[in-house]
Amino acid sequence: MVDPSKTGVFQKLFIESKDRILKFIFFGNYFYGTCIIALSIEASLQQRKGLNDPIYYLLVFSLTTIYYTIPYIRKKVSNTANKRVQWYNQHQKMLMSSQLILSLSVICMSAIWLNKYWNGIGSLSLHSYFLLSIFPLAGIFYYGSRSKALKKFSLRSIGWLKPFVIGFVWAGLATVYPVIFYGIETNSAYIPTTVGAFLFLKNFMFVSMLGIIFDIKDFEDDQLRQLQTIVVMTGLKKTLFLIVIPFSILGLGTFIYYALTHSFHLGKILFNTIPFLLLILTSFSLKKNRSILYYFIIIDGLMMIKAICGIIAITYF
Repeated sequence: MVDPSKTGVFQKLFIESKDRILKFIFFGNYFYGTCIIALSIEASLQQRKGLNDPIYYLLVFSLTTIYYTIPYIRKKVSNTANKRVQWYNQHQKMLMSSQLILSLSVICMSAIWLNKYWNGIGSLSLHSYFLLSIFPLAGIFYYGSRSKALKKFSLRSIGWLKPFVIGFVWAGLATVYPVIFYGIETNSAYIPTTVGAFLFLKNFMFVSMLGIIFDIKDFEDDQLRQLQTIVVMTGLKKTLFLIVIPFSILGLGTFIYYALTHSFHLGKILFNTIPFLLLILTSFSLKKNRSILYYFIIIDGLMMIKAICGIIAITYF
């Protein structure tokens, strides 16, 4: 027979190992890097474009991970109850090594990609250059408060605007960037389409709603810092029931209307509605206090679910 005491030890070790792995993936921002790849593939397929060079996906993975980690490097906060900040405090050396490796990878991969597709860059239109610039600029100004030069231009300090800036940047990188870079890789012009605009709006709304929900976990800290996020200004229940759920239903209804007027296959409609339905159901679950990992795994996990459902829908229906 198995010694009960040993069973308890193994169970404890398993739980601790699982907790460490989850924190590494989610707190380390590697999951965000994976999400941007999945959403990019979804958007490319939905716009009837081929997939990008694998180097492109490695680049966006690395850059996304670097971007989300930068604010926490060498910024130790003492006496904090925030488990994410505690994790960053304990793993500064690992994070520095990760940032260095990812940065070197970006330099190497960028050199390889430019060497392969340099000719395609010269044929880009001014419109394409504008689109390639506006989303990174929005991302830079989001963290403007971290830089003395950009302190006055911090979009992050405008609490109610935060989730919409995040939604705008993610929608651009996931919807517009893959198509423009595919055009560079295949020497074909980027032509904006109605489908592309609809997908951009869909991603913008979806990620913005996730951003609003994510501010719930920082409600008390934001209130103390007098950061006027939507949750702080309107309260938890009003945020969920007057903003997140209604806008999610609006997004769902808009998609269904678009799908029906364009004769989408029933299977495609059903798979694409799953993320919106889960977003609505998840909103109801937030009436209770949830752990920070719940937000990372469940809330951010909806981005991955959306991408997977979209890929299945466009591939098989």
